[in-house]
Formats: sequence, structure tokens, C-alpha cells
Amino acid sequence: MNIGVLTGGGDCPGLNAAIRAVTKRGIDEYGYNILGIKNGWDGLVEGNVAPLTLYSVSGILPKGGTILGTSRRNPLKNREDWHKVLDNIRKFELDVIVAIGGEDTLGVALKLYDEGVNVVGIPKTIDNDLQGTDYTFGFDTALYIATEAIDRIHTTAESHHRVMVVEVMGRHTGWIAVMSGIAGGADCILIPEVPFSIEEIVKIILGRKKRGKTFSIVVVAEGAKPKEIKELVTRSNKVDEFGHIYLGGIADVLGKELEKRTNMETRVTILGHIQRGGTPTPFDRILATRFGVKAVDMIKEKQFGKMAALIGSSITTSPIEEAVKEPKKVPVELYEIAKVFFR
Repeated sequence: MNIGVLTGGGDCPGLNAAIRAVTKRGIDEYGYNILGIKNGWDGLVEGNVAPLTLYSVSGILPKGGTILGTSRRNPLKNREDWHKVLDNIRKFELDVIVAIGGEDTLGVALKLYDEGVNVVGIPKTIDNDLQGTDYTFGFDTALYIATEAIDRIHTTAESHHRVMVVEVMGRHTGWIAVMSGIAGGADCILIPEVPFSIEEIVKIILGRKKRGKTFSIVVVAEGAKPKEIKELVTRSNKVDEFGHIYLGGIADVLGKELEKRTNMETRVTILGHIQRGGTPTPFDRILATRFGVKAVDMIKEKQFGKMAALIGSSITTSPIEEAVKEPKKVPVELYEIAKVFFR
């Protein structure tokens, strides 16, 4: 049995733990041949595939990033690339593809499955926005980094009597924003699921100032939408191969407006790719490991077209089709808890 493993889309902490688990479980338990596909779907377009061994995955558990490399290449964009993918699956005699990724990577995997290729998914994304699983690995590390940043910003905000706007990742959903904001004691949290009014934020900040609170922390997801601005705020008009425009910069726009309307000095911090990098938390290492082991067991049981999933405390399976159907939104009740502290 030849198993091809790839990591696609944005990197995140825990990818190496998943690669290690797939390799060790596959070789030690079932005697499978594990082949690493380099740089996401690009590796199957270009035929860049090499064996993974117990030696090659030794010591990678705590490392961030991915030893296989990644890319946002979309082989569905043109027919020639898609034929190359199918040809290389045959050339390298890949019996199964284990696709480790988020919505876009798993969307391509689903298309392969629809065309008769055996596919198993492992869900990863720092945004935690995939349906069919309670958590994706990478999210806990990003949440920890964002929370630590907010903790540090608190002290400088209070010392200088400033408004501090912290921008975190979250294109369609505000999981990082709402949970880091609650954990870090933010005074206002803005997420894509709930369009906001800048004037409402101004009232919160001025209300705090009137009560003697001379600083405020505002956490905003990159995909959050002010009611006063019809389009998403972006740094560039560029789009990736999956059609996603490059977000970032809502904090700059918001910061200028808040300073002008509150007459309080305002500073902006954009965490950006810091949230993706570095050593994974213990939770992410364990979750990625459990997912990797489950994925190989799914191959043994011929459970194709599905992905490993965390439901409650149990590792189970969910259809890939469910995972990529629509983003998993922040529940209203969780955001209502956050709003308790918006005053």
C-alpha cells in the first residue's frame, strides 16, 4: 500500500506532528509505504514526491511549519494541471492520498474522491472554521499567541492611556478574535459574523473613559466588516489561486477613525503570520497526532472521502463534503458572553 501525504494552504503549528503520526502508524502498524508530496498540490502537479521514513520524521514533533512544504496552488484552475495530478498519482502508484489542510486543500481532495481516487482528510487551520470537527489543530497555538499579545498590550495601553487595536486572523469567522479577546480581557471584540458600527465602538471607549478607564483594548478579526464601509478592507487587490483576496488592514482603518472620534491616542498591532509560526502547544501536538493515527486507521478500514474529526473528547470521522460546505461560524451564545464585557 502506497500512501501519499501532503500539506496544503497556510502553514500552521502541528503539521509536522500529523506527518509524523501518519508515517509511524503506517509503517510500524501496517507496513505501508509512506510518500511525502512536496509543497501541497504543487507536488502532484510537478511530480515532486519522496519517501518518508521513520528516520525522516524523527524529532519533528515540536517543530512548527511543515517538513513537506506547502503552497496555495489550485490544480483545479486549469485542465492541464488536473491531468498532471491524476497522471502522477498513477505514476507513483499512490493507493491513497492523505490531504492535510483546510477548506481549499480538502476541497481539491473531495474533487479527487469524486473522480475515484481514495482520499482521507486531516483538518487543519488556525481559523478553526471547518465543519464536522469541534477543533482543528493549529487553532490552539494561534489562540495562545494572540492571547499573550493582548496580555502584553494591556500593560502598555494602561501606562500610556491609549486605545490599542489588535488585528488577528479570521477571514470568514472570528474564532481567534472572540476567544483570545475573552481570554485577554479585551474591551471590544469585532468579528466577521457580526457587522459593527464604528460609532458603537466610540461609545464604548468614551463610556469607559468617563468611568475612569483611561485605556481600551479592541480586538478585530481581519475579515470584520464596519457598517460604514461596504467592502472588506484589504492591503492589496491580489488574489490567491483559490480566489481569496489578501486581507489585512482593518485595524489601521479602525485605529484612525477611533483616534479622530475619541480624541484618544490610538495604536495598532497587526499580529499577522506570527500567529501561524513557531512551536505548537501541547494540545495541538496531541490533536494532530490523534488525527494522524486515525487517518491511517481509516485507510485500513477503507473509510475514504472522510476526514478525521474531534467531537467532544473522541476522535471520529466526518465526510469531507460536510467540512467544506460552509465555514463554521462563531456561535451567537459565545459572542454574547464576550459582549458582557463590552462596557
